[in-house]
Amino acid sequence: MSDKKLVKASSAEVEHEYSGGLAVVAPDAVKNPGLEPHRLRMTDKSVKHEKAAARQVSYMFFASVVGSVFAMWAYFAFPITEDLATVRANTLYLGLGLTLGLMGIGIGAVHWAKTLMPDAEVSEDRHPARGSEEVRAKAVEIIKLANSESGFSRRKLIRRSMYGALAFFPLPAVILFGDLGPNPGDTLRHTMWKKGTRLALDPTGVPIKAADITLGSVFHVIPEGLAELKKHKLEEKAKAAVLLIRLNPADLIESEERKTWSYDGIVAYSKICTHVGCPVALYEQLTHNLLCPCHQSTFDVTDACKVVFGPAARPLPQLPITVDAEGYLIAQSDFTEPVGPSFWER
Repeated sequence: MSDKKLVKASSAEVEHEYSGGLAVVAPDAVKNPGLEPHRLRMTDKSVKHEKAAARQVSYMFFASVVGSVFAMWAYFAFPITEDLATVRANTLYLGLGLTLGLMGIGIGAVHWAKTLMPDAEVSEDRHPARGSEEVRAKAVEIIKLANSESGFSRRKLIRRSMYGALAFFPLPAVILFGDLGPNPGDTLRHTMWKKGTRLALDPTGVPIKAADITLGSVFHVIPEGLAELKKHKLEEKAKAAVLLIRLNPADLIESEERKTWSYDGIVAYSKICTHVGCPVALYEQLTHNLLCPCHQSTFDVTDACKVVFGPAARPLPQLPITVDAEGYLIAQSDFTEPVGPSFWER
């Protein structure tokens, strides 16, 4: 045809067919170059280098053991107190130990693979997910061959040091999680709030008068006396933290049971999200919604803090409040339901 040209290059046996600027290459024109020639490593050519690499892998695994032991030691050597410096020290040294424990295993495994395990490139055809019994038996043989080539059974130093690293590495996590204590049971059903306990500003601990709460304002509140605690202060605060909000009494939707739980539009709700326990601290004054910043659970303050959006499974627990003879806001009782994540109840 007049609008086509066919050019043959016999040496490369490539056909170029031009049609409107499009070049078509024959499917069998490009040959498979194959794999590059295998290059021997120093560990393949020298027994001395092979043994040195094996020692280096073992050193990495031993370093992992040292890191795991150091992490466990640091957890107890730098206990967390009210001083933020202790939090930083505990986090720093515990993190360094865990990092060394994990990096020792990772670097050791990579160095083992790159220097001692077979590195010849191979290509294999895809097969169905399940092979015949003959193929499966062949796979077992391949696994045994891989074990033999990698030296896992033969290299006792590497094998034992790796076992040690893998055995010690989870121990810091066991201690960390074990120190969380036993199943909380009904401990989350009880907080520092009790009848007559004054509501105090967080973190100063100054009691709050109802007259000081303006319409639309929000206060972070703790039980009076919590700021002076010497022991378990953070644990008690984590359970008893409250958000105090003043609304227009006409906007409140209260059941008969809860009509006496608020005072002149002032309501108090647990600050601990019922999803996974994050602090609920974002208040939208126009919509009267409380928002948890972790997973966007949203609660309607005007309607018993019911969930209007997000993964939280139940409303925020409400703290019944009133005022004493001096006009200070006080609790009528403790929370009537457990605070915090719903999964603690399951």
